[in-house]
Amino acid sequence: MKVALSTRGFAGLLLALALAALTLVVAGAPRAAADTSVSTIAAALRESPVYVDPAASAEFSQADAQALRKKIEDADKPVFVAVLPAGHPTENLFTDLRTATGVTGLYAVRLGDRFDARADSSVLPTAAVRNLVSSVQGQNDPAAQLDAFTDRAVANMGGSAPAGWDSSGGGVSTTGLVTAGVLVAVGGAGAYTLVRRNRRRHADEQRAALERLRVVVDEDITAFGEELDRLDFHPSEPGADDAMRGDYEHALDAYEKAKSSMADATRPEDVRPVTETLEDGRFALARLAARRTGQPLPERRPPCFFDPRHGPSVADATWTPPGGATREVPVCAADRTRLADGRDPVVREVDTEYGRRPYWEAGPAYGPWAGGYFGGGLLPGLLVGTMLGSLMATPAYASDYGSGYGDFGGGYEGGDVSGADFDTGSFGDFGGGGGDFGGGGGGGDFGGGF
Repeated sequence: MKVALSTRGFAGLLLALALAALTLVVAGAPRAAADTSVSTIAAALRESPVYVDPAASAEFSQADAQALRKKIEDADKPVFVAVLPAGHPTENLFTDLRTATGVTGLYAVRLGDRFDARADSSVLPTAAVRNLVSSVQGQNDPAAQLDAFTDRAVANMGGSAPAGWDSSGGGVSTTGLVTAGVLVAVGGAGAYTLVRRNRRRHADEQRAALERLRVVVDEDITAFGEELDRLDFHPSEPGADDAMRGDYEHALDAYEKAKSSMADATRPEDVRPVTETLEDGRFALARLAARRTGQPLPERRPPCFFDPRHGPSVADATWTPPGGATREVPVCAADRTRLADGRDPVVREVDTEYGRRPYWEAGPAYGPWAGGYFGGGLLPGLLVGTMLGSLMATPAYASDYGSGYGDFGGGYEGGDVSGADFDTGSFGDFGGGGGDFGGGGGGGDFGGGF
């Protein structure tokens, strides 16, 4: 006989699941109390952002853990919190925990009445972690301390919650199964939906940013193709030698590679290799032009700051952006003359929600575009004080578009599964020492600096 599942029946099912979870907690509590190894903590954190050791549950309640877990999940950030008793082993605690968990993120530990944290640099710089920890030191109430730390951390860090949290609300040792039952009974589906919505919104923003970039990069590629056509070089023409043919082939290869790479781009940071290729191709054309006219070969210089389509720069010139500080920027011959005559340079403008603006006043997605043209240590000085430069200096930017001015899109992002592939230096003590728990002392002992 078929029986329809009524609203009352569904509510009964939820209640049964919650009671089953409670039963499992009672049955499993003695085993959980005896197993508080790093492996156990890591396994729990892969399923949920908060772990509470059974021996620490008296000072950090189930309600406290649930509230903190919800805060982290709602923020959709890779924050991992462990509340441990004062007697827990501490040697290399952060490094071992990060290795066992295998997920890029920010790791915070309340151990007895002490607190500390470590993070992957792609999520939060070491100095930022140190400042955040210092800002909550001295708070005796663990719930208030962890709540304040989390509020400040998620406002500054990059990355997204790991995918493993989507399918599980457990992972808080003794209280974990209770919480799982409660989530099922009173709205676990709502928390899941919120996390998924945040991820979809982030993905939509990235796609929109890439489409804006695609217009600009396609213009760059078209302009480079037109330069190749205007060159009117034939490898078999009189006077052509192997060096000329090599430069020409290099430029042609760059044109084809840029088109192919842009067609395959799926994220804004994928644009950086495209503009790197275009910059390299334009320098090949500059070498070819010099060979054909018998001029000295040009030195390798960055492209014109005002518009990379102008080609390699010929000098550095003083320039002061509106409301900004004076700095030296690489310029093409035409813009050098304009500046010397007191005129404005010809600036590359792009579409923004406020109309056409110079690229350094546009959105954050243009960072990878500029990074390909002006990589390494050059870009920070060029963009200091501009809207784009300010955006690129934030940890959230590093997560969304790449980890630094000269390394857009490199490495693992917050929430990525990296396994043991991470910089252990980020998880050492604040003095660069032995990777232990402690806020500033050297060596491998627990409590350095406390």
